[in-house]
Formats: sequence, C-alpha cells, structure tokens
Amino acid sequence: MVVENSFEQQNVFLTTAIEIEFQGIIMNIYRNWFLASRPWSFSMTAISVSVGGSLAAIYGDFSWFLYLVTLVGTVFLHAATNLINDYYDVKSGVDTQEVATAQYRPHPLVEGKLEAGHVRTAAYILYGLSTLIGIYLAATRGWELMWIGLIGAFASLTYTAPPLKYKYSALGEISVFLMWGPLMVAGSFFVQNQEFNLNAFWISIPFGVLVALVLLANNIRDIAHDRDKGILTLAIVLGQHKGILLYGTLVVVAYLGITLMSIFGPLYLWSLIVLASLPLALRLLKQMKVHVPADADARTAKLDTAFGVLLVISLVLAGAF
Repeated sequence: MVVENSFEQQNVFLTTAIEIEFQGIIMNIYRNWFLASRPWSFSMTAISVSVGGSLAAIYGDFSWFLYLVTLVGTVFLHAATNLINDYYDVKSGVDTQEVATAQYRPHPLVEGKLEAGHVRTAAYILYGLSTLIGIYLAATRGWELMWIGLIGAFASLTYTAPPLKYKYSALGEISVFLMWGPLMVAGSFFVQNQEFNLNAFWISIPFGVLVALVLLANNIRDIAHDRDKGILTLAIVLGQHKGILLYGTLVVVAYLGITLMSIFGPLYLWSLIVLASLPLALRLLKQMKVHVPADADARTAKLDTAFGVLLVISLVLAGAF
C-alpha cells in the first residue's frame, strides 16, 4: 500500500512538472516569438485585405475561403517582414536598448531573449509559407498575382537588408504606402474576382497613406537617433517641422479623399461613417504639433485601425443595402 502511494505521488509530481514545463514553453513562444512578430500591426494587413474583399463582394463574387487564405498569406509575409526588419536593424546597430521603440513595446531581440540567427531563420520560414500560399492563389486564381507577390517579397526582403536597405534611403514611406495601399487591396480584389479594378486602386489610397504615416511618425520621433546612426529617412530630409507639416497634410488628404469619393464615387455615402474617427485624428495632430510622443507610431496605428475598420464596415453596408 505504501509502495502504491509512493508511485501515485511520483506520477502526480511528474505530471505537474510536465505541465509546468509545457506552460513555460507556451509562455516563451508568446512572450518572445509571438511578440517579436509585432502582432498588433497585423490589423493593418487585415484591413487592406478586407477592403479588397469587401469591394470584390460588391462588384462580383466573394469566397470566405479565398479571403482567409489571402489573409493568412499576407499576415505571414507581414510577420516575416517585421522579423527580418528587426534582425537587420539590430545587426546594423540601429535598434538598441536606448531606441524609443524598445522603451514602450516588447523587443525580444534587443532584450537578448532571442538569438539573431534564429529570428532570421523564422523570418525565412514565414517567407516560405507565404510563398507557398501565393503560388496556390496564382495557380488557381490567375498568374497575374505572381507579379504582386514578387513585388511584395522584394520590397519586404530589401527593406533593411543589404545591399539596397532602402528604408535608410528615405524610401520607406513610399514602399509602405504601395504595399498596404494599392498592391494589397488590388491583390485581394483580384483573388476574388480575377481582375484588377481601377476603383479599388483609388479607394486604397487614403488607407495606404495613413499606414505610411505610422512609419513617418516613427521616423519623426527618431530623427536624432537615426542621424547619429548615419541613416537617412524622409523625416531627416525634411526636418521635424516640415515632417510634422507633411504628416498633418496627409491626414487631411486621407479624410478629404474619403469624403469626396463618398459623395462623387466610387465609394458610397455609407463611407462617410469613416469621419467618425476624425476626432481621434484631430487629437493626434494637436499632440504632434505640441510634442512628438514616444509612441507616436502606435498612436498613428490606432488611428489607422479606427479609420480602416469603419471603411470596411461602410463597404459591407454598401454591399448589403
């Protein structure tokens, strides 16, 4: 009887130890790998894909399966971009413990919780998965999608990687605008309807502009740091005052574009609900004018999300009514 109780106690102890170890592995994956991919930024990808899908539903067919496959593929590409960007930023000495971004969000690579080589490998794995999904969509929906996929992969890989490193040549904002604006929206539309649509291009511009402003806000905040590291950004070219002026001008362009397209086409009156996010934009502009906050990019991303979600809702309503 004593022996049986001893065995039972050992089994309970062993089971508990395994459970604790498993929980530790799961928490490590969440705290380090999942956070390293910057999952909070995926909302912008989801919105771009949803804008393209919602428009496709208005103009023709819509498949939830194709929508989800497209979303997964683009999120994989986005996560790979984030990882490879952090890898080269850390390797080149741009991202350090002192950089503002590392002060308000988790940065496992800077914190030494992940090995640089492992991060690079994870990025390549995600690139591979995204490529497989892209090939599947191109083979089943149209090989024209391969051009969008190739442009996206090239822009992602060369963002901070040598020899181009075009993020450090004041070209980052243009690339972000094109990726999350026209290319992602047009590609998502094509997956559904197997054609490109000029209206999708015009409608993608306001949201693409706002996504680019996330990077511009980041670069305005980091002007001194980036200049010390010897890299060139659009904010450094313009200077802080003109950079903030451009930031405010493009916010106005985004809202003006939505308003005009809602009244005169190709959007619908439903899309005027996007203006409900305008108070958030005005508060952010007021803050940027007084002092550029440490989380200026995160605050801009919140504005993007509010703007984009309302745009998607308006398109769904337009399609339903």
